[in-house]
Amino acid sequence: MKLGFVGTGTLSSAIVAGLKSLPGETTPVVVSPRNEVIAAELAARYPDVRIAADNQAVLDQCDTVMLAVRPQIAREVLKALRFRPDHHVVSLIATISREEIAGLVAPAAHVGKALPMPMIARLQGATIICPPDPIVAPLFGRLSDVIEVEDQGEFDALSVVTATYASYFKYLDTIHTWVRSRGVADDKSRAYIASIYKALANAPDTAPGQDFMRLSQDYATRGGINEQVLRELTEHGTFETFAEILDRVHQRITRE
Repeated sequence: MKLGFVGTGTLSSAIVAGLKSLPGETTPVVVSPRNEVIAAELAARYPDVRIAADNQAVLDQCDTVMLAVRPQIAREVLKALRFRPDHHVVSLIATISREEIAGLVAPAAHVGKALPMPMIARLQGATIICPPDPIVAPLFGRLSDVIEVEDQGEFDALSVVTATYASYFKYLDTIHTWVRSRGVADDKSRAYIASIYKALANAPDTAPGQDFMRLSQDYATRGGINEQVLRELTEHGTFETFAEILDRVHQRITRE
């Protein structure tokens, strides 16, 4: 495989960093010069990463191409490029459908979508792939968990999950700010919150047969403080509002 990236941003950098952290990894990688700083950092850090003269040069030098340009400019960028029939194209652009990407990269015969996360740089998280791909799945499988789906609708629904990260950290920040307002030192409150939520993140693995609502009930002791917070958030419509927001994100993903 000769792996190329059209678009060299945070996600491309994370994939390359994760790949090159594997022992004995020597896959040739070509990155576009779009983000000069990131491209230069990758080329300086890894001897088998090269910077192409432009996006077309990435295509000319590679057989597997990952599209990682911003959705706002993706159509304009891709229309200007000449793809080959043998190109194996993987779109990392969440808000543009596989069907539209296929039209933009014709005559490339194989076009799929994948959605890895930035934590793939640390070999963590999961990557969703649609449709199942015998070439790309093993590549990402070396870096993270892989979930392959046949249906674009499943892929789009799973993609919505990735819209919740910033809100998760805002939730933790709200707790952190409140604890500090009660006189707890910043480093102690942060360390405690981070440790607690890291342990909670492992709870589904320790109880694989339980759904998330069951886990919620397990932690909400009757008459306890967990039950109080859950009840009051529910009474205020917090979770209903959250579900409505997820609906709107889904509409954005499927309509743009």
